[in-house]
Amino acid sequence: MGGRDGAPPRARPTAESALGTRSRCVILHSRWCLITSRSLYSAIYDPNEKTFEKLLIANRGEIACRVIKTCKKMGIKTVAVHSDVDSSAVHVKMADEAVCVGPAPTSKSYLNMDAIMEVIKKTRAQAVHPGYGFLSENKEFARRLELDGITFIGPDTHAIQAMGDKIESKLLAKNAKVNTIPGFDGVVKDADEAVRIAREIGYPVMIKASAGGGGKGMRIAWDDEETREGFRFSSQEAASSFGDDRLLIEKFIDNPRHIEIQVLGDKHGSALWLNERECSIQRRNQKVVEEAPSTFLDPETRRAMGEQAVALAKAVKYSSAGTVEFLVDCKKNFYFLEMNTRLQVEHPVTECITGLDLVQEMIRVAKGYPLRHKQADILINGWAVECRVYAEDPYKSFGLPSIGKLSQYQEPLHVPNVRVDSGIQQGSDISIYYDPMISKLVTYGSNRAEALQRMEEALDNYVIRGVTHNIALLREVIIHPRFVQGDISTKFLPEVYPDGFKGHKLTDLEKRELLATAASLYVAEQRRSQQFLGTPRISIDKSNASSWELFVHLGDATHSATVSKTGSTFSLFPMV
Repeated sequence: MGGRDGAPPRARPTAESALGTRSRCVILHSRWCLITSRSLYSAIYDPNEKTFEKLLIANRGEIACRVIKTCKKMGIKTVAVHSDVDSSAVHVKMADEAVCVGPAPTSKSYLNMDAIMEVIKKTRAQAVHPGYGFLSENKEFARRLELDGITFIGPDTHAIQAMGDKIESKLLAKNAKVNTIPGFDGVVKDADEAVRIAREIGYPVMIKASAGGGGKGMRIAWDDEETREGFRFSSQEAASSFGDDRLLIEKFIDNPRHIEIQVLGDKHGSALWLNERECSIQRRNQKVVEEAPSTFLDPETRRAMGEQAVALAKAVKYSSAGTVEFLVDCKKNFYFLEMNTRLQVEHPVTECITGLDLVQEMIRVAKGYPLRHKQADILINGWAVECRVYAEDPYKSFGLPSIGKLSQYQEPLHVPNVRVDSGIQQGSDISIYYDPMISKLVTYGSNRAEALQRMEEALDNYVIRGVTHNIALLREVIIHPRFVQGDISTKFLPEVYPDGFKGHKLTDLEKRELLATAASLYVAEQRRSQQFLGTPRISIDKSNASSWELFVHLGDATHSATVSKTGSTFSLFPMV
């Protein structure tokens, strides 16, 4: 019944005989599904283009696997780095070489620049792809690679520095004529100055760390008292998280959408915008569901956002894949939020609607090749949706991490037009040391309704056992009337689930469907048991009986029902 823990199946009141039921679950060797005649991204691999002989991936998990797949297609040998607890990880098995860089804590392994630099020298890797997170936006790491003559698959240190600092990036955005949120561009000295600035801007305001990211060091203030408190807490959190307690204050845009523009630049002064991604479904400033394109943008707004994103990229001579994030209000006014100088977690949805392999484009650009496409070449082909599948309990604050071993794991790749980016397999451990993401589940369709229908089917067919996961929440989000209508904002989850996520509430029709399926399958099983073993667990008076009365327990209630059989079909007549 879908293979999901705690989620009701979508059965029909008339069920086929269990005697003829066959499992639809098929495990494919390849994780990349075809969409008619093309793949979820259709990269062009030119054998005459010489890039790198060997590339090291300074990351782990699904993004390391993702980079390795493209490298294999490009004929590039790969080196994986790993901590001691990741020695049997999927990315380690996929790479041509793998070297341990330290114990489990990230500070001693994946963030250990000295150890990684030593592996680069030992393996003679010519380039490094940092993935996202860890060292991907660390200008010191990029600088050390440059000094050693190693190519960093990403932008140069100037762009990382400029866009990594929220104060500097906002000033650059203003100079590039990018729409910015009204606010104070300097460093806020103390709580008294924070109150003065907040009053000048007008409440509500957002207090946030200049060097921050991932929602850390951010507070919303609606009055003077909250501003003082927010200044104190944000300063402390920024200092502990980033080693930098500088803060800035800007106008808080209430109930906005979070829409980002994917950009791609080369070292020859060219840059493109690759359409937008809608990333408004968030919890604690972390994205949960993304899609491309957005239901909200019209062509004019899309073009304006894209052109401003490119203007910013050109202002810092950006050369690689990057993302310019915007907040968009209900009137389609958009404001620059930040630029991420790396590959985004949600990049697959852009690959689906453009046909580009962004990892390949990053590698080509890093080698010095010019972009192969013009802006007019970048179209929107169909619709893509991504759900972030996490090992977490969605019933507790929308997701407290869950750890353990995956005792059973099957990806829904038998569902058409599904892509699963993962770095785990059956038997893998979800560790306390790293992000509990299981996979990125992506579905594609010719339109949004088709992509969402496939996502619903894919979630229903995802089998995950051994850890608690968030599939129940993801499924409820993508079928919720507000989401289906495109009526969303960054407040979607707290507005739809003000008391937290409580799971799916069955309608009367769904109750009848569930009773029908359970009762019919149970009777079919008992008849089969009597026929072949002669030992049914319930009393069936006659082998040729055509109807049975029984009680079905559903939740805290007990329902009496009559199951009848006509030919090979069972029907249920419950008294609900």
